[in-house]
Amino acid sequence: MGNTTQKLTCLASCNQEEKQEEENGSSFKCGICMETMSIEKKFKKKKCSHPFCLDCISKHIYYKVNDNMAQVKCPHLGCPKLLDPLSCRSILTVNTFVRWCDSICEMMVMEQSNAYCYCPYRDCSALVLDECRIKGTVTKAECPSCKGVFCFQCKVPWHAGYHCSERGVRRERVEELFEQLAEKKRWKKCPKCNACVEVIAGCTVVTCRCKNLFCYKCGAKHTPMHSFTCPFIWIQDYK
Repeated sequence: MGNTTQKLTCLASCNQEEKQEEENGSSFKCGICMETMSIEKKFKKKKCSHPFCLDCISKHIYYKVNDNMAQVKCPHLGCPKLLDPLSCRSILTVNTFVRWCDSICEMMVMEQSNAYCYCPYRDCSALVLDECRIKGTVTKAECPSCKGVFCFQCKVPWHAGYHCSERGVRRERVEELFEQLAEKKRWKKCPKCNACVEVIAGCTVVTCRCKNLFCYKCGAKHTPMHSFTCPFIWIQDYK
C-alpha cells in the first residue's frame, strides 16, 4: 500500500513538473507520440500551433508521400492546414522531398486536362506536357522519354498522311474492338482517368499511371476501409 502511494505521489509530481515546464515554454508534449520533449525538438509551423516533434512530423510526411499524396495536412485531427515542402525540407530525406515536389507538380498539371497526355506507346506511357497550353494547336509531338512521335490530339502514334478528323471512323472502330477485348480479358478501368489496367498476380490495390489507387477486384477507388467493404476481396483469381 505504501509503495503504491509513493508511486502515485511521484507520478503526480512528475506531471506537475512537466506541466510547469510547458507553461514556461521550455518543453512540450508531442501530439503523436505523446512524449514530453525540449522545445528544440518541436516542429515549427506557421499556419497552426499544434505541437509535434520533428521525428513524428518527418515520418508523417514520409508515409503520406509514399501513398502518392501531394497535399499533406497537419496530423492534428480535423486540422485543415497544409504542410509545404520548403518549410519541411530540413527534416526530410532528399528522396522524400523530391517525390513530394514531383507529386505537387503532377497534381497541378492534372488540373489542366488539356495540358497533358500520356505517351501512347505501350513500353513507355510517360507523361507529356503541352508547354504552349493553347488548346487544339499541338498535333505532332515527340515523347521526351522514348522519342516516339505521336498525335497529341488523338493520343495515338503519329498518323502520317491523315488529318485528325479523317481518323474518326477508324478510331471508333479500334475503340470498339478494344472495349470488346477489355471485356473479354476482364480488365478494369481506373475510376479517375479511365485507363485500362491488367493485373496477373499480386496485390489487389492498383496504382494507375495517373497515381490513383483503386481496387482491381471491384474497380472502386481505394480507401483505408475498402478491404472491409469490398464484396470481392476474398476471391483469389483475377479472371
